[in-house]
Amino acid sequence: MKLRTAAVLGVLGTMAGIGTSLAAADGTKLEMPAGVPVALVVFEDLQCPDCRRAHPQLTAAAQSAGVPLVIHDFPIKRHAWAFPAAVLARWFGAQSPELEARFRSYVFQNQPGVGADNIRSIAERFAATQGIVLPDEVDPDGRLAAGVQADYALGVRIGLEYVPLIFVLGRADDATLAVEVTDTAQLSGVISGMKDSVAASAAPQADDAELR
Repeated sequence: MKLRTAAVLGVLGTMAGIGTSLAAADGTKLEMPAGVPVALVVFEDLQCPDCRRAHPQLTAAAQSAGVPLVIHDFPIKRHAWAFPAAVLARWFGAQSPELEARFRSYVFQNQPGVGADNIRSIAERFAATQGIVLPDEVDPDGRLAAGVQADYALGVRIGLEYVPLIFVLGRADDATLAVEVTDTAQLSGVISGMKDSVAASAAPQADDAELR
């Protein structure tokens, strides 16, 4: 699936002081997850139809390639329920990462029927299927909302102008390699290529160690 890169966040320039030209975002500013050579990273908005279409392909590609899928929230401000949905996702994540992943998939699957007036009941329904009870206040100290805002600020910092924004990251020496993926059909090939690049960058170091 080719991502609709023409769906630039027209309001983003007003919201974050960014122009609306399609300048490439800089994935090399992103941190690699600890202890992994390659990772798949996405900035998403749970209310975004393109994000909904990309989500199952992202999860399938990460699972097939054996790489982590790192999700950053970037709720567009004109999307009325995207921010509270992201906060709810993080509440489930505080219970377990697997629960958060299942909740995000559940929201995307039900996205056409979700609204600002029922996102809470959607979350309660999901919680019931998992045998847990959603508390009356999921973010009493504002920590979860702050995490969503931090992700949003990170997206602004790297020059994000549309969602979903997808990168394959690799670790080479002390540097981060980054390739943006704009066609989800190419995910497996890009991940495989990144693995090869990371392995090639490590090979000279291994040869040097043998010589010593």
